[in-house]
Amino acid sequence: MNGIFIIAHAPLASALRQCIAHVFTDHPQSVVALDVQPNTPPEETLAQARIMMAQLGTSQVLVLADVFGATPCNVAQKLVDGVQSKLITGVNLPMLLRTVSYRHESLDALVARALIGATQGVMQVAITAPQNQNRRNHDQDQRDHQQ
Repeated sequence: MNGIFIIAHAPLASALRQCIAHVFTDHPQSVVALDVQPNTPPEETLAQARIMMAQLGTSQVLVLADVFGATPCNVAQKLVDGVQSKLITGVNLPMLLRTVSYRHESLDALVARALIGATQGVMQVAITAPQNQNRRNHDQDQRDHQQ
């Protein structure tokens, strides 16, 4: 099973992990979160991230960061360099729910599921009845529309 590591500006990472605990009452131990504090040097954050990643106990980890180019992402890039892990930026709750739901799949499949969850979770909501909203079919698996 893949590990999931959320790294984001404080308090986003912890908040997202709390949402997972709310939705998945069997709270997966394979999800960890690191809130990057504004005054902590990146080297200290990276050291803490390496310890947390090792505690996941798996060699394959999907790392989810909040903003490309920001400190959490930069730390995450160093974290996944040379290991069997993948990094995705722009983490949102639909993406995270999808990754936890499918964390047993291969890491490459999990990346695809995460990206689909992220994009399907962002939409303009019509004021009228739901049947008037355009249905988006990004994935062949009919279960994927469920968050």
